[in-house]
Amino acid sequence: MKHPFAELLDITFVSHGEGKSLFSIEISEKHMNPNGVVHGGVIYSLADNGMGAAMHSVMGEGMMCATIELKINYFRPVFKGLVECKTQVIFKGRRTATLESDLFCDEKQVAKALGTFAIMPVRK
Repeated sequence: MKHPFAELLDITFVSHGEGKSLFSIEISEKHMNPNGVVHGGVIYSLADNGMGAAMHSVMGEGMMCATIELKINYFRPVFKGLVECKTQVIFKGRRTATLESDLFCDEKQVAKALGTFAIMPVRK
C-alpha cells in the first residue's frame, strides 16, 4: 500500500500479520533535530505506522482504523543506525483496539509506545 508520509521519512515496511508488525528506519541527517539527536517525531511516526499495519492485519474487509491516542516514552537518544519498531495488538474490540510498540536501536530499547485505535467502516 502506498503511504506518502512514511515514504517521506524513509520508513521501511518489513513485515506484518496476525496482529503484529515490524518496521524500520535507517537514520540520516534529515531525521535530526538541531541538537544532533533524532527528532522524537520520527520515533513517534515509526510507532504510529507500525500500529496501523498491525491493525490492518486483523481487520476485516471494508474496515479501516485511525489513531485515537498514542503515548510514547523515550528511554535514550538516537544518534545514528537502524531503528526497528516491533508492534503487537494487545486488545481488539469491535470499535477500538490497543497496541504496543517497542523500538530498538543497536539492540537497545530506545522507546515504548502504547496506542488506542478506532475501528470503523471505510468511508466511500
